[in-house]
Amino acid sequence: MTEWLTEFASMSPWLAYLSLFVLAFLAASLLPMGSAWLLLLLLSQGQSPWMLWLVASAGNTLGSVLNYGMGYYARHWVQGRQRRERWQQAERWFDRYGIWSMLLAWLPIVGDPLTLVAGVLRANFGLFLLLVAIGKAARYGVLVLGYVHWMG
Repeated sequence: MTEWLTEFASMSPWLAYLSLFVLAFLAASLLPMGSAWLLLLLLSQGQSPWMLWLVASAGNTLGSVLNYGMGYYARHWVQGRQRRERWQQAERWFDRYGIWSMLLAWLPIVGDPLTLVAGVLRANFGLFLLLVAIGKAARYGVLVLGYVHWMG
């Protein structure tokens, strides 16, 4: 069953990096996907930890930028699709915790919608990008360093 995974991971490093980038990008979108498994598989196949960290962080960060853009440009549609009380609650939450909540954009389930809300509420994009990139890079850094430490 896992033979195809081993074959896939042993392909060209550039194909492996591209696949990780795309999966990390999609995992940060509102689609229910994950990319950590591929990162760990590629690490187990001897791919460069530094490159894997960089590629996964970049793909995942850009996926969050897509969410921000969707929220930014579809503000009225998104607000209209939500119950008024629910939307006001989300706005109050974001007003309370602000842009700094983007450091938690890496969290499963809540992180991706958080980035959409940041777009809808027109959060400062430069700060959004910086905070999301820090959070995503830290998450993948923990995975890579953990793997290197334990499996080393």
